[in-house]
Amino acid sequence: MAKSQRLLSLDVLRGLTVAGMILVNNGYGESFEMLGHSKWNGMTPCDLVFPFFLFIMGISCYLSLSKNSFTPTAPVLRRVVKRTILLFAIGLFINWFDNAIEGDLLCFGHLRIWAVMQRIALCYFFVSLFALYANHRYTIPAIVVLLAVYTLLLTVGNGYAEDASTNILAQVDLKLFGYDHLYHKSPVDPEGLLGTISSVAHVLIGFYCGKLIKQKETIEQKALAVFVIGTVCVIAGYLLTYGLPLNKRIWSPSYVLVTCGLAALLQALLINGERNGNSDKWTVSRVFGVNALALYVASELLAILFGHFGISAAIYDALHSIIPSLKWASLAYALTFVAINYAIGYVLWRKKIFIKL
Repeated sequence: MAKSQRLLSLDVLRGLTVAGMILVNNGYGESFEMLGHSKWNGMTPCDLVFPFFLFIMGISCYLSLSKNSFTPTAPVLRRVVKRTILLFAIGLFINWFDNAIEGDLLCFGHLRIWAVMQRIALCYFFVSLFALYANHRYTIPAIVVLLAVYTLLLTVGNGYAEDASTNILAQVDLKLFGYDHLYHKSPVDPEGLLGTISSVAHVLIGFYCGKLIKQKETIEQKALAVFVIGTVCVIAGYLLTYGLPLNKRIWSPSYVLVTCGLAALLQALLINGERNGNSDKWTVSRVFGVNALALYVASELLAILFGHFGISAAIYDALHSIIPSLKWASLAYALTFVAINYAIGYVLWRKKIFIKL
């Protein structure tokens, strides 16, 4: 597979995922249950988008760092550290902006530390270090060890308890960072510190798939290799649910395997679809894919602005006047919001502006 072809399939999957992230994050009013995150155990379609992104990031890490033959030179290390700090800082800025726009400029005493961008930053950092310093033949053993350690923590630390007073994940975050700096809409912070363990394993599965995509010669071989990984992960993940249920809030090992498996199966399908060489039909998803993180950040800031200035309510009310159903009106609003962000991305795409975060 040529470089451009390989990047096409990654851009497409990344674009579909980011569009999905924006969609499920921006329902208004009463949304369909499938467009909401599971409250605890279980998994909805909404619960697939963020793990898909982490899986894709693993593939991208392999392909990006392979350009320097995984040599930990000073420039490469500086780039890794700078990107980690930038991603983490952007996440903190989004959390701050949500408070600041309401007039709480000095919200640092109760600023939430964790969120999506912060988890991306930490996973990128640790997987990059693994890529640069570890023998890649130990990728699968590293995944197994990380998931085993996390399973042990969940087992001995009451990790499945919907009670912050007994759940080890909540207790660690509370003791290290304090209640005021955490997410309060679930017993544990869904992007908390200990969950990073299984999330790193998650990105490493993508990393391993990136290795297969890079090493295999033909499109068919690449697609088959990733398909096999996806199948094994899905089967193993669902078998694991008998003792460790799917749970996005704690990023359970079963959740890691099932979501990575599904992402790998979709990636294999897209790779296989590259044989016809027609990229035009994927323009919409590529618009999101080439500026994925930039558009995600823009969507988060735009959602805060829309909410503060009443724009969300105005758009929703206009849609609801045409669409009587509350749930369908909510979906229409979410799709409208995705379209607005697509318009931003399309301008960048046409001007060939690619923002790397």
